[in-house]
Amino acid sequence: MKSFEFLSIEREEKPRKCGITMVLDKGMGLETASSLMDISGEYVDYLKFGWGTSIVHEQDIIKAKVEMYKSHEITPYTGGTLFELAYKNDKIYEFFDEAHKLGFPAIEISDGSLVIPREDKLNCIEMAKKDGFEVLSEVGKKNPDLDKELSLDERIEFMQDELDAGSSLIIVEAREGGKNIGIFDKSGNAKEDEIDYILDSFRGDKILWEAPNKDQQVFFILKLGNTVNLGNISSDDITSLETLRRGLRGDTLGKIQ
Repeated sequence: MKSFEFLSIEREEKPRKCGITMVLDKGMGLETASSLMDISGEYVDYLKFGWGTSIVHEQDIIKAKVEMYKSHEITPYTGGTLFELAYKNDKIYEFFDEAHKLGFPAIEISDGSLVIPREDKLNCIEMAKKDGFEVLSEVGKKNPDLDKELSLDERIEFMQDELDAGSSLIIVEAREGGKNIGIFDKSGNAKEDEIDYILDSFRGDKILWEAPNKDQQVFFILKLGNTVNLGNISSDDITSLETLRRGLRGDTLGKIQ
């Protein structure tokens, strides 16, 4: 039982279809991660093993963390960089097999660092889905110059194609820093006109907005409500974000329902 719950805005319980929070695991130890989930796991829906961290840590630790996260009704998944490495080395089937052995129920498919033909990326989404994975796919480039070459209409077209291919959520790229990329300018401010344009053409409940910074999280919650899907949240900010969603901080108090 929690204290003062009568003062908090209610939140949908897990498994949630909206108001999703995706947290980035940069390589936490098992005990640290487990302790964190004991206190905050109910506020996390997806947990991304960032970049290639699954390669540099022992298999037994990865397996144990995956099972621990799943015990908290959290979907752990491999980051897009790991998929891109597998694609680059023509090891897609081996990658799928290893992900299954480690217990991952989901994977991310992206082309943020590599140039991957559209048909190949869509085929990989379909292949992963058929192989039993939930697929989250990311649209956008990690290089800001290359990302700017994508028009809004292209971005929306790619998002729809990937949703149709079997992705459960489409991640809008913002990287870990959330500045000068995608929907954020050099200062990390959201480009509201571009966000509105995307939402006019694509289902908002299928978008996972990467919003690593507090001001970005506040922006989305005030604009779209506390049921907005937010990702690339630091493990240190899980409780902070939840208090924003529940109207327990000055940034959102009295401003959302």
